[in-house]
Amino acid sequence: MSDSNYRRRLTEYEVQVQDLQAYVHSLEAETGRLRKKLEDSPKEFMVLENKLREANRQLVQAFNQNEKLVNALYEAREQITSLKEEVDKLCAPPSTYGVYLSVNEDATVNVLSQGRKVKVNLHPSIKAESLKPGQELVLNEGLNVVEAAGYEIQGDVVILKEMLEEGRAIVTLRADEDKVGIVADPLRSVKLKIGDHVLMDSKSGYLLEKLPKSEVEDLALEEVPDINYEDIGGLSAQIEAIKDAVELPYLYADYYREHQLRPPKGVLLYGPPGCGKTMIAKAVANNLAQKISEKRGEKVKGFFLNIKGPELLNKYVGETERKIREIFVKAREKAAEDV
Repeated sequence: MSDSNYRRRLTEYEVQVQDLQAYVHSLEAETGRLRKKLEDSPKEFMVLENKLREANRQLVQAFNQNEKLVNALYEAREQITSLKEEVDKLCAPPSTYGVYLSVNEDATVNVLSQGRKVKVNLHPSIKAESLKPGQELVLNEGLNVVEAAGYEIQGDVVILKEMLEEGRAIVTLRADEDKVGIVADPLRSVKLKIGDHVLMDSKSGYLLEKLPKSEVEDLALEEVPDINYEDIGGLSAQIEAIKDAVELPYLYADYYREHQLRPPKGVLLYGPPGCGKTMIAKAVANNLAQKISEKRGEKVKGFFLNIKGPELLNKYVGETERKIREIFVKAREKAAEDV
């Protein structure tokens, strides 16, 4: 039932109530007159009393019905208001997202939205000082900022190649393509190193988060070796040759430079499975760490990286080489710590 129908019905009941009230007053007056004639007409008095009681009953019923109509009208108004608000929400134009870049002298801000750099206004409740570069913003249909959001949590995984001035950095993409990105505010307090994996928002070019090097961690099993040469039997000649090739250049680097001796860049151990290749490599790392500890007079820890070679292969061009470079970067980081 519409609002106008409720009002019309309410007006009709009010008129009826007024008529009944007037009728009650007239009956009361007539009852007073008839009371004087009570001795002459008792039956007529009883009829009027019954009419009065019936009129009072109808009056109470009319009041109750009137109250129900008023409550129904209020409920209908609330439902109409609620439905109107819901319709307004559903008919409102969609909001878009943009990335905050910088603030201007006239209190406007520069925002990157849908590949375009636009200069927009801020809602009075949003202060430009609270916004950080790389932060997402909610824009209305006029591309003005109405709400501050967080940071993007998905994007491209890139590798940090070089740090530049003014919060910029050179990163390497998947196909060994270099690109200049901007370090977002949450990442500026994080210590970054060359070779780190970083989350990059490809739309805005902001570097948002430092990621773990999951690919290299899966391929390189890092451990502290506890194998000694005494644990290996039957390979004395090979062990002596490996000690001369690996340990001596490391322990006596000054003599090698003095006599212009060139130490080998690496040692290749080959043989069938189970012949002791991995044990010799672990023993070299452990024994070398012990000798360096004795030489320096402090505790030195040795690391052993066991690389699962076949899993380095990747069908994408440059991916295998990139993983190999990351493994050597990891080895250099561990070498800087100990051995």
